[in-house]
Amino acid sequence: MNQIPLTATGAERLRAELKDLKYVKRPIVIEAIAVAREHGDLKENAEYHAAREEQGFMEGRIAEIEAALSNAQIIDVTKLSQNDRVVFGCTVDLIDIESEAQVSYQIVGDIEADINECRIAISSPIARALIGKEEGEDVSVQAPAGVREYEITAIHYQ
Repeated sequence: MNQIPLTATGAERLRAELKDLKYVKRPIVIEAIAVAREHGDLKENAEYHAAREEQGFMEGRIAEIEAALSNAQIIDVTKLSQNDRVVFGCTVDLIDIESEAQVSYQIVGDIEADINECRIAISSPIARALIGKEEGEDVSVQAPAGVREYEITAIHYQ
């Protein structure tokens, strides 16, 4: 099976989420199912069906995290040969050339990507355009809204 790239920090976040799901949230849902069963007829018991649905989502997420961790190639960015180029796991500071808006993104594995935390997937168009580039270079990114131009202002390896 193919290995999934994952930053060391991302692996720790996934392990923490997995621990929370298994040892905190799973027992709560199991208890909710038991309480709902006590209410009688399961066919028309909305609480029971909601708890079972929540359990299904949670078990799916547990399986997803376990599979990702078992197939992960954990990469410690601080130990990479950096060469002042954009590589997996680094954080890149960019300026949008048109709007002059500044933004920073960390390039991470697909499962740990979270745009709200400024972590973008290695498979995203902007990450693919940035990989291998150096500080000071301009980068064109084909986005759904059209071509965007960025200048790389800094690269951080932490």
